[in-house]
Amino acid sequence: MSVAHYFWILLGLPLVGALVCALLSAPRAMFMTLIGMAVLETAIGVFLVQGVFWGAQESVAWGWFYLDALSGYHLAILLLIYLLSTVYAAGYFRHELEAGLLRPGQIRRFGILWCGALSAMALVIISNNLGAMWIGMEATTLMTAFLICVHRTAASLEAMWKYLLMCSVGVACAFMGTLLAVAAARGLPFSGSDVMLWTQMRAAATQMNLPLLKLAFLFLLVGYGTKAGLAPLHNWLPDAHSQAPAPVSALFSGFMLNTAFYCILRYVAIIEIATGGSGWSLHLLQFFGLISIIVATAFILFQEDVKRLLAYHSVEHLGIISLGVGLGGIGVFAALFHVFNHSLCKTLAFFSAGRIGQIYGTHAMGQIRGTLKAHPVWGIGLFGSFLALIGVAPFALFMSELQIVFAAMDGRAYVALAFFLAGTGAIFMGALKHAMAMAWGEPEHPTPAPDAGIMDIILVAGSLFILLAVGLWMPEWYRSLLLRAAHIVEGKL
Repeated sequence: MSVAHYFWILLGLPLVGALVCALLSAPRAMFMTLIGMAVLETAIGVFLVQGVFWGAQESVAWGWFYLDALSGYHLAILLLIYLLSTVYAAGYFRHELEAGLLRPGQIRRFGILWCGALSAMALVIISNNLGAMWIGMEATTLMTAFLICVHRTAASLEAMWKYLLMCSVGVACAFMGTLLAVAAARGLPFSGSDVMLWTQMRAAATQMNLPLLKLAFLFLLVGYGTKAGLAPLHNWLPDAHSQAPAPVSALFSGFMLNTAFYCILRYVAIIEIATGGSGWSLHLLQFFGLISIIVATAFILFQEDVKRLLAYHSVEHLGIISLGVGLGGIGVFAALFHVFNHSLCKTLAFFSAGRIGQIYGTHAMGQIRGTLKAHPVWGIGLFGSFLALIGVAPFALFMSELQIVFAAMDGRAYVALAFFLAGTGAIFMGALKHAMAMAWGEPEHPTPAPDAGIMDIILVAGSLFILLAVGLWMPEWYRSLLLRAAHIVEGKL
């Protein structure tokens, strides 16, 4: 079987899984199907990215599919987060079914959309054709919108429509940006659809119409930035995260936001080559990153709902990633490192918040107390993920944020550094106060402690171990991969 076949299987297998879910009626059989599909997808992904991790590149299907260090890295994160979220969803929805909060038909709809979302996100990551990448991003909006209202309530329906409207407008802006980028290549010796291939645009970036290319980037930054949750375009995100089931929130924050930001990174490379490394696009990312951190700080300090709190942490950390890329140099390396750290940490945080919410019957932090004593597994998961999110050493997020500080100092971006330290410092104190109250406070209405399953323990302990291990030691192959991916973003590869 050729490598091209594996690309097609990567995209097609989730669609087959969606069809199987549509035909099944038993939730247990459906989740076994979803887990099996996620495991197979992960195995295929490992086969595809193993060569990329060591420096190779893959281009198939007339150049429409392309894997390099940047896309291979994001694909690996996607499949990891998707696998963990699928395993978690099986246990999470089992409790919902036992409590009578869901019907098998709702689980069937979840399974169909869950599979479709994976195929759409994978299409975005492996597409070399910028038009296909945009189609994949639009498909993620359509597939994930209805996952928000698995529990059909007035609040979830409102959150779904808000997400659908705002992200559709954002993706429409990205469509205009894509058209303008293609128009900027007009007159160059491209044949047919080759004009839309990222590799071709990158090679001919210095010959493109620069004013038109810059205008295209503005549309793309606003469009994909809306889907990534960068402030002030983030308004859909807190509502969607707070109303979606925990597995959906984990996938949203753990990877879907990264998918949109990945699209921006692809265009940053073209802009930087076209402008001779002037940093024009990096300054814009730096600005949006700081705005996101400042806005997130204001809301995090006064949140009362744990899932909304985590949603604003997503705004904060996408802002940190954007700031890191905007600082250039080691900042790009640190930002890509932060992508993985944030994805895994936020996935664990939503897993823990979801199960704690099921146990306490609420996500209101004022009513969630004493989790470490009463429910140690998920209590440790929630408290540990909060410590990692706010940058406590030696968690991996501390290391990537420290590298961003070094990048700001190297670039003498002292104003950006001051806003970054002030924002993250305020968030550290505010979020730590929330986390400690939930961990050690006295519960108003004590709840019985259900037995944690072996899979619950593995999810919590495994995630925390990785976040600690990567913070203490970075393997050489991982450092090399991040360096190559960073050089791609900067237009050096």
